[in-house]
Formats: sequence, C-alpha cells, structure tokens
Amino acid sequence: MIQLDLAFYIDHTNLDPAATTDDIFRLCDEASEWNFVSVCVNPCYVALASERLKGKGVKVCSVVGFPLGANTMSSKAYEAERAYKDGAAEIDMVMNISYAKNGSYDLLREDIAGVVRAVPVCKVKVILETCLLEDDEIIKACNEAARAGAHFVKTSTGFSSGGATIRHVELIRSCLPPSIGVKASGGIRDRESAEAMIAAGANRLGTSRSVSICKTISE
Repeated sequence: MIQLDLAFYIDHTNLDPAATTDDIFRLCDEASEWNFVSVCVNPCYVALASERLKGKGVKVCSVVGFPLGANTMSSKAYEAERAYKDGAAEIDMVMNISYAKNGSYDLLREDIAGVVRAVPVCKVKVILETCLLEDDEIIKACNEAARAGAHFVKTSTGFSSGGATIRHVELIRSCLPPSIGVKASGGIRDRESAEAMIAAGANRLGTSRSVSICKTISE
C-alpha cells in the first residue's frame, strides 16, 4: 500500500541529453508497470512516449526552456504548444531566473503566463531553480507563478548546483495556496528522501530513481 501511494506522487524522469529511444521505451514501460503519474522527457521524445503510453493511464510531461530558463518568452510558448500537439499533458517550464535576480517580477510573471496561455488544457509546473535564489526571491517567484496561473511550483531542474531540499520545499509550500502543488526534484534517490519531501509539503516528485525507490518500499 505504501508503494502504491508513493507511486502516485512520481514523475518518472529521463532528461539525459544522451538518452536513446530504448531508454525512453524502458522509462515508459516502467511507468506503466508501476503506475507512476507521468514520464518526464525532453521535447524530442514527447511524441514517442505518447505513442508508447497510449491507453496506459500514464501522462507525458515535457520540459520547456530547459535547463536554463533563459529562452525568449515566445520560444517558450511555442515549445509548450508543440509539446501539447505531440501529446504532452503536463509542462515543466524553467522560469527566467535572471528576471528574479534583476527584480523584474512583472516580466517573470509574463514569462510564466505566456506558457499557461499557450497550453490552457495542460498542467504547467514552474521550475524555480532554488539553489540559485535567495529566500525572498523564492517567495516572490512563487507569488508571481500563482498570479500567472501555474498549477505547480517545482524546486529544481537537477542540472544546476543543487537539487530539492526540505527547507526549500517547506518554504515554497508556505507561499502557495492549497490549490497549487509543489514538485520536489533533483537528488531524490531513495525512499527516505522521497518520504521526507512529501512530509515537507511536496505533492509530486521528479526522479529517475523511481523504480528503485518503489522496489525498496515493496521489500
């Protein structure tokens, strides 16, 4: 029962730039077997994953502006729209971190809102990259994500200098209304860290170690 409950939190992830077609097939088959919420893949693999998972009850999530978030607003909106057309039901977008560092929160909000508008039927998760931000920047970014219509706020890409921490998950959760989820991602490698993130307020977990985590729980 614990295994099944935890599986319902997981976005089974492979964002390796060297991932092969066989790697994505394996990711999809594992997600179907373990009843994970979604697979999270790079844009070039969205159509492939969508076809592989057709009728399996597992969503496809794509990343946008990944991993730096420094793309133009229009390119992020296009990326999201294309991912939706290829079969994505969820979008994990990296916000423009420079806007937060510059204090340009109107631009930050528009960056997020542009993606939300581009894919109105998709859930949009906003990646903050918390390891690069001060607490006040995290709080303000959460507020702008909520104002822009985001459905989740996510800690990290897993490609920067740090991943999810308990403190940052708690901080993000404290900034958001209950209707907006929190996704912890980056460095979640075992059952203990997965359960700790959920206890801190995470509604979703992004990890490439999903199967080993669930196997540990089932033993």
